[in-house]
Amino acid sequence: MRYSYEVSKRLERELDKLQKKNKKRFEIILKKMSEILDDPHHYKPLQYEMKGLRRVHIDKSFVLVFEIIEAEKKVIFIDFDHHDNIY
Repeated sequence: MRYSYEVSKRLERELDKLQKKNKKRFEIILKKMSEILDDPHHYKPLQYEMKGLRRVHIDKSFVLVFEIIEAEKKVIFIDFDHHDNIY
């Protein structure tokens, strides 16, 4: 079953910037978001302060962070940034 989703305001702003400045990366993120909705538990769970969140790498150095709300079958996409800035 495919999950529904929400996008945080912060991520919406990042995606708007990327759509204008880096169309290729923007399209890669959208494709990856679609893959996540098919099987969100496939991706790595985070630990410590970020426990409860998951991540997927995009273009080697960037990370898309999301949360799964299992009771609602929903994925909340939280942030996208360089690996060094996320952690």
